[in-house]
Amino acid sequence: MSHLFAFDYHNPTRIVFGPDSFAQLPTLLPADARVLLLYGGGSIKKNGVYDGIRAALAGRDLVEFGGVEANPTLATLDLAVDLVRREKIGFILGVGGGSVSDGAKYVACAALYDGDGWDIVIGKHVPQQALPVGVVLTLPATGSESNAGSVVTNTATQDKRAFFVPPARPRFAVLNPMVMASLPLRQLENGIVDAFVHVCEQYLTYPVGALVQDGYAEAVMKALVKLGASFDRHAEPEWQQNLMWAANQALCGVIGVGVPQDWATHRIAVELTALWGIDHGRTLAIIQPALLRELIEYKREKLEQFGREVFGLDAPSAEDAIAAMETFYRSVNMPLHLRDAGISDADAADRVLAGLRAHGKMTLGGHAGIDEAKTERIVRAACD
Repeated sequence: MSHLFAFDYHNPTRIVFGPDSFAQLPTLLPADARVLLLYGGGSIKKNGVYDGIRAALAGRDLVEFGGVEANPTLATLDLAVDLVRREKIGFILGVGGGSVSDGAKYVACAALYDGDGWDIVIGKHVPQQALPVGVVLTLPATGSESNAGSVVTNTATQDKRAFFVPPARPRFAVLNPMVMASLPLRQLENGIVDAFVHVCEQYLTYPVGALVQDGYAEAVMKALVKLGASFDRHAEPEWQQNLMWAANQALCGVIGVGVPQDWATHRIAVELTALWGIDHGRTLAIIQPALLRELIEYKREKLEQFGREVFGLDAPSAEDAIAAMETFYRSVNMPLHLRDAGISDADAADRVLAGLRAHGKMTLGGHAGIDEAKTERIVRAACD
């Protein structure tokens, strides 16, 4: 039987893109709202972003909360929740990358919930309402600025969870590529690979005749490969705007509508961040090749298409496609094994597996039927 599309796609996030986009902030925010300005470690105060936003919102009622981590923690975000309640905040404006966007969504929901905020993360409580959220993006990678997903880490339990909160999907996202000029190269490298794997998770399954979804996915991945190949041009506005838009489109939802998806790489990779604080993009590069080799027969047709359409290989095997992907990752300084990330713990794989068991993720299912044995082989191949 042929695969029939069945989906309900709605993305209400307004995207304001371009070098002068900060100027539109006054029209995007309600005039009478008391706004929480949520941001990370303070880089926005060094690169001019903070001053630009403050100038655009001169005279507005702003309350600040800084210090959201690169992998936002429950403890920090709950401090922001307390501030929102005390100050009677009516709008959350996240200024930063994916972590700040994720944190803004959590805060927007948890501020209206009387129980333990972790209930939202683990699905015990499903929010039906949230404070309105907007995002000023400073780091292209996750696409969180225009989707309903969020990731929060509970450091007490070393549990990093992804969850979805549609009521907190950002009302708008301001994307100004000029802010990328001050980003460290490592963050740009991470952004390319993070976005690339986001597309892979929606594409590398099995063929279902999805001409539009496949073509869209391949276009975004080819753009990211070109950006990797021209990384020496990272300071040019054209390069920057293409990465910012590609990362957004990788996970705005349209690529995956109506087609099978496979988020197993992400579900395993989060354990590496929870255990050792490894950058998210780098954890994906460590896990994905091992996962694809373990599941190669389930993904062979799509991998061959991937090699042909994304990397331009002539009659590639699935093995050739994985090798081309690894070459691409190496070109942007990604680790392909845990030891490449500087982790030499003899019991590393056992620690990852223990985390997966504790968090109920040893059996990942999916079209490849990932059971405990497959999960263990993937982890040991990436970590041992």
